Amino acid sequence: MSGQTLTDRIAAAQYSLTGSDVARVVCKATTHEQTAPKKKHLEYLIQATQETNVNIPQMADTLMERVGNASWVVVFKALITTHHLMVNGNEKFLQFLASRNTLFNLSNFLDKTGSHGYDSSTFIRRYSRYLNEKAFSYRQMAFDFGRVKKGADGAMRNMSVEKLLKGMPTLQSQIDALLDFEVQAPDLNNGVINACFLLLFKDLIKLYACYNDGIINLLEKFFQMKRSQCKDGLEIYKRFLTRMTRVSEFFKIAEQVGIDKNDIPELTQAPESLLESLETHLNTLEGKKP
Repeated sequence: MSGQTLTDRIAAAQYSLTGSDVARVVCKATTHEQTAPKKKHLEYLIQATQETNVNIPQMADTLMERVGNASWVVVFKALITTHHLMVNGNEKFLQFLASRNTLFNLSNFLDKTGSHGYDSSTFIRRYSRYLNEKAFSYRQMAFDFGRVKKGADGAMRNMSVEKLLKGMPTLQSQIDALLDFEVQAPDLNNGVINACFLLLFKDLIKLYACYNDGIINLLEKFFQMKRSQCKDGLEIYKRFLTRMTRVSEFFKIAEQVGIDKNDIPELTQAPESLLESLETHLNTLEGKKP
């Protein structure tokens, strides 16, 4: 028995009749079965985003239809499937989502069928907010923080001061939305939420690498910036320090649930003297006496 309900089978059959293979596979990836979407279905959809004859808006609309389901399992799996396509699909899929005025409107979602429904509804509301933020970041920046090159030759390390001061708050907002998922190890007790957590973990590693690159760039340029830029830059740096604690907590949970330690980045704490020297420099520019 596959665990598909009669409703799942009817939905898949309806799409078979209308001739949409993509829609049928979306239904199969988002069944009522309390397991992660099947790998073969995700791979089929990822490949479909690469095809020139596949209608991306139609694919997105089918996923949105599934997100409108009453069952927490179907909605969660539709969000996970969308997330997979945002990360691994052709960039035109993410571009299309970013072009929509509203993406997921699930701030009031609640499945009252049993305790699992109540608990999972909370995570669905948080998860949808993160995916909205991910699409919004793309719209703001015209690139995906997860896909850009990292390190010395990377996008964030070589950005101009103006772009950096605009881009870092956007990146911080996306990281905040991810960390607001606020899951604890005991919550990761079924295949659906575990699949979501793994995607968030992988996103956070890429976002953190971008964040780190941006901060290195900011510090290298700080003493050549104008006063107003230094003021903004200092705020960005202070926010970075407070977020490091939350990022570290998220990574600890990843370790508790069995993610390999070697896959978890080492977070190094910046010396307090660095913050002091930045503050002193800004005070000097503002004519304040030490």
